[in-house]
Amino acid sequence: MSTRVGAVVPAAGRGERLGGGTPKALRPLAGRPMLLRAVETLLASAHVTQVVVAAPPTLVDVVGQILGPGVCVVPGGGERVDSVRTALDALDDDIGVVLVHDAARPLTPATLVDAVATAVLAGHPAVIPVLPVTDTVKEIDADGRVVRTPRRDMLRAVQTPQGFRRDILRTAYANRDLPVTDDAGLVEALGVPVTTIPGAEEAFKVTRPVDLVLAEALLADSLARDGQR
Repeated sequence: MSTRVGAVVPAAGRGERLGGGTPKALRPLAGRPMLLRAVETLLASAHVTQVVVAAPPTLVDVVGQILGPGVCVVPGGGERVDSVRTALDALDDDIGVVLVHDAARPLTPATLVDAVATAVLAGHPAVIPVLPVTDTVKEIDADGRVVRTPRRDMLRAVQTPQGFRRDILRTAYANRDLPVTDDAGLVEALGVPVTTIPGAEEAFKVTRPVDLVLAEALLADSLARDGQR
């Protein structure tokens, strides 16, 4: 396996829950698009040498101008899996490790990106950052009745970037019929072990308006603390 690390960012979604009429990835966060902040985190990693972004097809040129010439921008698909598949195909042939990162996680620290990449390079075929679940979770049926209450200590909330050996992720994405919500789910379906590492609180996903408010507040606090140093 080549030790060169690339990252793909599916960013073609509309993000309707966030509102505002602008594609979620391009929503400003403290004056700069979330996508730009997410990509800058990847570029700040000690391991990532290439970044490919799957953008809304009508905004490829706009996104390219925002991100600059060092980032490859390709037209994304109608579904997230289509965007990841297209971005994977655009990576250089000698990329051996792939990180898949959500554009909607703009505050993810570069140290987490490095931790995921390091774990894959150390020999784990698939690695995901996770956090303990703090709320009780209920499984319900189609009528809304509780079926069971899973043990909270055995549950984890999954973040990105998720890291994979490129050959394994390619094989996983060759299966177009599996309904999954993350890339690790496709890899799990192959029977490949997925390793977890500690995630980061600030790597939360900006999905709803309240998440945007929290992200703005955290950025303002960080900038204030930096100014006091």
